[in-house]
Amino acid sequence: MGARKREDRKTQEGHVREMLRAFYFSNASGRRLAETSKASELDYLEHLLKDELAYREQTKKVRMLSKAGFPLIKTFEGYSFENMVLPSSLGKDSLMALDFIRDKKDIIFFGGCGTGKTHATTALGVLACNAGYKVKFTTVTSLVLRLSEAFKAGNAERIFKDYQSADLICLDEWGYVPVDRNGSQLLYRIISDSYEHRSLIITTNLPFQNWGTLFTDEQLAAAMIDRLVHHGYLIGTGDKSWRMTHALMREGER
Repeated sequence: MGARKREDRKTQEGHVREMLRAFYFSNASGRRLAETSKASELDYLEHLLKDELAYREQTKKVRMLSKAGFPLIKTFEGYSFENMVLPSSLGKDSLMALDFIRDKKDIIFFGGCGTGKTHATTALGVLACNAGYKVKFTTVTSLVLRLSEAFKAGNAERIFKDYQSADLICLDEWGYVPVDRNGSQLLYRIISDSYEHRSLIITTNLPFQNWGTLFTDEQLAAAMIDRLVHHGYLIGTGDKSWRMTHALMREGER
């Protein structure tokens, strides 16, 4: 065997051993299997392992998307960033690269109804799932209701632990429905537990100064804002409704 072939063989053996480790083979077993296989057997083994890993990766993504709880799967294909106002410290490329999740920072999408807040949040969540991050998506109303019912039944900790295992929590429609004091305290627990441990994305059309009326507790609202703003980015989406602009009812006006 020539020097070039020996080098290619060593590279292939190393690749096979690396994939075998993904299947929890010991280093000794992986080395023995790679080194004692004939060239044709090593080729077959390499392709078999590569196909199986690709299949597992794809099924993992599908499973993570399903568990995330997205009402609809949306991407950034065709999404207009025209009215989105990004802070100077967060560029579009950094946003799409999910650097904020890696850095455990938060995002608040603020704008009028129909301005793409939920779409952008979902698209980022889908990107995160495809990148291997665990994502939880819910409306604030649904989460508070679920937590309140679990609290009454004495098993709210199970829900808290579920959310603590996430890398990204998406809280949609923040401020659409008032939350009572008990619900506010439960929601605050989600915010507090996530602080510097995982990323949050919040969509809202409610200015910070009005959050106290939403949660019936100015101090609790201030504590939430303090944690979100400390490691967060505020992204404006404007007031021009995409849905209204493209509504079928307005076709006659064009």
